[in-house]
Amino acid sequence: MRMQTQLEWEMEMAGSVLDEVRTEIYLALRYLDGALARLGYAADLSVRSLATDGEKLFYPPEHLLDIWKKNPVFVNRAYLHTLLHCIFLHLWTRSGREKVYWDTACDIVAEGVIDSLHDPAFKRPVSWTRQKTEQLRKSQRLVSPAAVYSWLLELPEDEFTALRREYYTDDHRYWPDEQQMAANPSAGEDWKRESSRVQSELETHGSEQGDQAEAIAAQIKAGKSRRSYREFLRRFCALREEIKIDPDSFDPGLYTYGLSLYGNLPLIEPLESREEMRIEDFVIVIDTSFSTSGKLVQAFLRETFSLLVESGIFLDRCRVRVLQCDDAVREDTLLTSPDQMLRMADNFTIIGGGGTDFRPAFRYLYQLKEKGELKGLRGMLYFTDGKGIYPNRRPPWETVFVFADEETGGLNEAAVPGWAMRLTLDHEQLSQMGKGTRL
Repeated sequence: MRMQTQLEWEMEMAGSVLDEVRTEIYLALRYLDGALARLGYAADLSVRSLATDGEKLFYPPEHLLDIWKKNPVFVNRAYLHTLLHCIFLHLWTRSGREKVYWDTACDIVAEGVIDSLHDPAFKRPVSWTRQKTEQLRKSQRLVSPAAVYSWLLELPEDEFTALRREYYTDDHRYWPDEQQMAANPSAGEDWKRESSRVQSELETHGSEQGDQAEAIAAQIKAGKSRRSYREFLRRFCALREEIKIDPDSFDPGLYTYGLSLYGNLPLIEPLESREEMRIEDFVIVIDTSFSTSGKLVQAFLRETFSLLVESGIFLDRCRVRVLQCDDAVREDTLLTSPDQMLRMADNFTIIGGGGTDFRPAFRYLYQLKEKGELKGLRGMLYFTDGKGIYPNRRPPWETVFVFADEETGGLNEAAVPGWAMRLTLDHEQLSQMGKGTRL
């Protein structure tokens, strides 16, 4: 009978410890049962703390056992910390931000939630640094990781380094980078569904959980905002044939069989075109009346442009028109490349400042369609405070009026036409959108 090696014993014991920790988390936070079941264990001698890629929980066996003997609460917190990163979708929402600052922002958010829990399984003394940070976050409404990230960028390097050291808990080396996200834009979909399930559970039974439910629900909302907006933009895509190899329709078996049988004559070759969902013509109208904030408009444009490009739905021949309109169309800018989008987002200035009338923009688009300049128009976004004169007639394209939640305080819901869609973006997160991202 083969003797068990030291490493095998450590892996077995560490697995038992993680099982016990998982049970402790479940008993304290029963609505996380589905999330706890999603991460399998994998020993990893290259890490010094827990880590995850969204599928596995990586752990260093010997180090984990040593820490658990000295401070089991720390292991409970580390496990929950890593799990919250997945539930809050931190792994998949960096979008071009500087990794070291994004990692720290996500750690601050996750630890802030855990520090708010009152269960003995996670209780630890809260340092003065953490107390000051949480007071600042509440006073400045730094709820989302994006907001914390922007705040961190403005700190002196020594202060940031101190916060990074204070909040460091797990290893983020396996979080997907930009190239991996571009290659797999649907990454994290299972966690998005799980996040929605947890949110639904909290909405149904949140009163039984107290303040901890509110903190977790707020972070789920912050994490879902950007991905939900990305999916919303996809509704304006149309199926288009692209000139590129379609590997999904190619059978390499028949190809190699033909070569072996006839020498240089394959039985099948890959298709030179493929059908993909793409945006061809797209219109963004900016309400430039006096009541619309220029900073929010710029953030909205940058976020929208960034999502169009990184989602892979921006067609090479895509034409994005950005209209500025108050009670008349003041400017029409045609954008045909990501570089043009970046320049506009960086240098946008509002032209106008009069009253709000939505009808001139619609009339202008009708004229462009008659001239044949908007043959592929499927939809438009109208960013506004909502206080204006709406058209009576439904246009032949989908129309979405986009509001920031604090901008809609005086909005008369009955005035918005029934044929129009409404999308409200979180004001606090919208104000942070696009900061530190690049197209």
